[in-house]
Amino acid sequence: MIKIPLIDASNYFKGLLLLIRKDRQLAEPEIQLMKRIGEALGFENKFCDNAIQEILENKYIVDAPPEFSTKELAMKFIKDGLKLASSDHEINPLEEEWLKSTAEKNGIDMKWFLQERETSIMRKNSDAYLEVDDLGVQY
Repeated sequence: MIKIPLIDASNYFKGLLLLIRKDRQLAEPEIQLMKRIGEALGFENKFCDNAIQEILENKYIVDAPPEFSTKELAMKFIKDGLKLASSDHEINPLEEEWLKSTAEKNGIDMKWFLQERETSIMRKNSDAYLEVDDLGVQY
């Protein structure tokens, strides 16, 4: 298990919330994955439920791609982001662009991103594993 700082855990969860609001709708698979991700990161269920339900209407969250303390963590985030974006059986172009900008902000090669995108599409979300499952929060 990789221990990550609380700020990275917060950015991970918030970043994925921003991702799911890109297409302006919340699908049930996205909601379930976000709950699982929040739990894996150690956030309380009520906090996660509220954040998920309010994300479409919350105008006060800055819609900037997250920056992580390590490239490895950013890559895990992008892999989970691709699974989340494809959980409703399509990756919306706005979701893909936002994940690309996250990759750029964290110094990740676009070739790697495109390869992960293709892998994610071919997998069609049959893989229940999430990268966040390997993370633990360091308090």
